[in-house]
Amino acid sequence: MQFTFLEIDHVQVAAPKGCEEKAREFYGELLGMQEIPKPKNLQKRGGVWFQCGNHQLHIGVQETFQPAVKAHPAFHVKNLAKLRKHLMIKGIEIKEEEPLEGADRFYVSDPFGNRLEFLEWF
Repeated sequence: MQFTFLEIDHVQVAAPKGCEEKAREFYGELLGMQEIPKPKNLQKRGGVWFQCGNHQLHIGVQETFQPAVKAHPAFHVKNLAKLRKHLMIKGIEIKEEEPLEGADRFYVSDPFGNRLEFLEWF
C-alpha cells in the first residue's frame, strides 16, 4: 500500500443545538478536559472542542440530534478507580457491563445521552 494510518486524530460526539455550556460543564469542569479553540471558520457551526491526552474530542452540533447509545468513544484513563469515585460523588450514574479481559472499565452517559466508556488496562 502507498499509505499508512498513524493514529486517530480526533473523535466527534454529536449534541443538540445550544449544547455548548452543558458540554463545558461536563467535559471541561467534571472530567477536567481542557477546552481548545475551534478554527475561526468552524465556530459558526457551534459545538466545542477539548484536548484529551494526545488527541481531541469534538462536540459537534447535529440539527436532528439523537444520542449514540451503542457507538461510543473509549477513554484510556490513569487511576480509573478515582475517576469512578469522582463521578459517583457528583451523582453521575455508572453503568457496569461485561468484563473486558485485561482491563477495568465502566460506562456513563454525557448530558446529551451519548454513551462514553472509560477504561484502564492492567
